[in-house]
Amino acid sequence: MTTPLLLKGFEVEMFTGRPDGTVMGCADEVARALPGFMVEPDRRNLEYATPPEADYRQQLHHLLKPRRVLRAWLRQRDLTLLPGSCLSLGDSRSFERSDSTNAYHGLIERTYGTRVATASVHLNFGIADPEQLMAACRLMRCEGALLLALSACSPFLDGRVTGAHSQRWRQFPITPAWVPLFHHHSHYIQWMEEQLRLGTMHNVRHLWCSVRPNGRRRPYEIDRVEVRICDLLDDPLELLAVASFCELRLLQLLADPERQDPLRASTMDADTLAVLADRNDQAASHQSLAARLHHWRDGHALTAAQWLHQSLDHVQETAKSLGLESWLQPLHSILREGNRSMRWLRFHGDGEPIRAILRREAASLESRERELRQHLCEETPTTACVAPTTSLAAP
Repeated sequence: MTTPLLLKGFEVEMFTGRPDGTVMGCADEVARALPGFMVEPDRRNLEYATPPEADYRQQLHHLLKPRRVLRAWLRQRDLTLLPGSCLSLGDSRSFERSDSTNAYHGLIERTYGTRVATASVHLNFGIADPEQLMAACRLMRCEGALLLALSACSPFLDGRVTGAHSQRWRQFPITPAWVPLFHHHSHYIQWMEEQLRLGTMHNVRHLWCSVRPNGRRRPYEIDRVEVRICDLLDDPLELLAVASFCELRLLQLLADPERQDPLRASTMDADTLAVLADRNDQAASHQSLAARLHHWRDGHALTAAQWLHQSLDHVQETAKSLGLESWLQPLHSILREGNRSMRWLRFHGDGEPIRAILRREAASLESRERELRQHLCEETPTTACVAPTTSLAAP
């Protein structure tokens, strides 16, 4: 292997609740009791993050270990981790503060309410060069709808079918309302400074969009692209599959920016691309894999599933050369069987109550994690766990 993989890390948000699917908040208690867990403004969901690591097997370990500790704590209180990215059984009418003394949390509650009470996963990829990083943000933004289509798992809210495959993305408050496709690092810096002056953003963290640059001193010092559009990918292998797909596209971009950077390779200008990407995101939030999207190269129409099939074909050679083919395998299952929202809606259409679906899926997730831990301990991984364990450098 001649090309090093990128450093990567994940921020995972999950709801806690009873095994029957009822959401029960305890994030503030968890954060006090267990190192490594963080609160969100609403205490019904919590967050943990994995450390930067290039190797996929190591990231699988980092994803599983905190959950094992957390589940032991939850089990003593007859609680568990719940699937889905919205308050599937409710209650979206009330906001449950995790920290009543946090002024920023108060601002979020007053401004957005429970629109932000969602669970998701953020994917971070390390890219040291700021101009390459801005190109990575452009590509991920223009293809973000594909990632939402794969991950959609929020068709329910307050015990009802919403009509959307990702209710989370439909309700989440994009802030500021208009985010351009940044031409270069200086453009991003100038735009951020202007938003802070205007008050459309309250701090540098208040850029809530599908993809953003990140770093220790943003907007000036940035070193990673943060992909924020995905619904919760609670199955670690599905999360790593989406991550490997993103990484392969980023590596293709870094190797051939003239053909892969939308700002260079599209027939459309930057503002048109930004509008197209945002419309694609909304279409994917409604119909996910069946959504009719428009390609950033020339605007031609195709479904998310068709675009993904084409993209997977295009990354196959790179995946093979890097030993990542096996990590992509769960994506083929999602394309064949549907994402989580599509499957849940089929179950519900066949007469299964929402609560019963959530109960079964919560139990299935716990069993899945146990199975993956066992495979790691026995060093006889499942098919998608056979990626190489070579130590890989950051870009």
